Amino acid sequence: MRKVVHVDADAFFASVELRDDPSLRGKAVAVAYHGPRSVVTTATYEARQYGVRSALPLRTALARCPHLIVIEPRMDAYREASRIIQGVFHEFTDLVEPLSLDEAYLDVTTSKRGPPSATLIAQEIRRLVRERTGGLTVSAGVSYNKLLAKLGSGMNKPDGLTVILPEQADALLARLSVGDFYGIGPVTAGKLERMGIKTGADLRARSLPELTSAFGSHGAHMYAIARGIDERPVDPSDDRKSVGTEDTYDTDLRTLPEMLAKLPGLSERTSRHLTRHGLAGRVVAVKVKFANFELLTRQQRLPAPVQAPEEIERVARRLLTADLIGGRAVRLLGVSVSALLDPQGRDVAVPLFRLV
Repeated sequence: MRKVVHVDADAFFASVELRDDPSLRGKAVAVAYHGPRSVVTTATYEARQYGVRSALPLRTALARCPHLIVIEPRMDAYREASRIIQGVFHEFTDLVEPLSLDEAYLDVTTSKRGPPSATLIAQEIRRLVRERTGGLTVSAGVSYNKLLAKLGSGMNKPDGLTVILPEQADALLARLSVGDFYGIGPVTAGKLERMGIKTGADLRARSLPELTSAFGSHGAHMYAIARGIDERPVDPSDDRKSVGTEDTYDTDLRTLPEMLAKLPGLSERTSRHLTRHGLAGRVVAVKVKFANFELLTRQQRLPAPVQAPEEIERVARRLLTADLIGGRAVRLLGVSVSALLDPQGRDVAVPLFRLV
């Protein structure tokens, strides 16, 4: 049985700002770029009391909380804090799978140091992060797979630790709302609820053929997670890491030609980042966020690595199709390159906090 820890920093960007400017403590603070289409990246817990949360349009956040203090992101400061936090993780295990600057999975089944207890290791990680970052806190979930560990890390925020034992999993999952399951977004949760499936117990009562008929391969995923089944290993490989660029537009893009016209600039900036780090990549991906915040990505693995902007753009144009867009308005486009190689063609491990 694996011992998995999921660690998630508490209101990470905002917490860094409060650490560096103590006068902000106890106030409603959001980190966001200024602009008519800006969204909140992180908000303090005081701001969350007014319904201000990540991905909320900034103008909506200001309407809900007129006294909200808005701070422009300082990515260099966040990357430095992330570097310290990731360093703590690697003191205990090499099996670290970063998901973003502020969260990661750790497999501590066989740890490099500390007691043979995932719970005690998680406690020590939390202590060291607070000590070495000047007071930043993280929440941790401990269980026997990634699904339950991630669920646990969100249950007692901020600065919490939740352990989910095998004998506790069934009852916990049964009472969850379907929208609380990792991998079930608002659209899918709405469809499930229209089918009369509102809780984990309701989901578990449906057969595998019934779920796959309604949701395809995603139905098989839901069948498994309702039962606490998650066989994914903690993956420290770098294929999932990417160098890329994305833009949120002040006015929705409504036609495919408008969208295709954005690809040269996105590809050029992505190429520039690759060149700066001496990298090329074998996978090109396009990211699309629609006006209703639904997110889609499409990617293609190539026989040879690419770095030049025209090569990246050529693949991106193949991926960004009328069928993908479906006539919908688009608020964000992104282009990225992953499966990264150095100039000698060797796989590289690029720290997540250095990516753009």
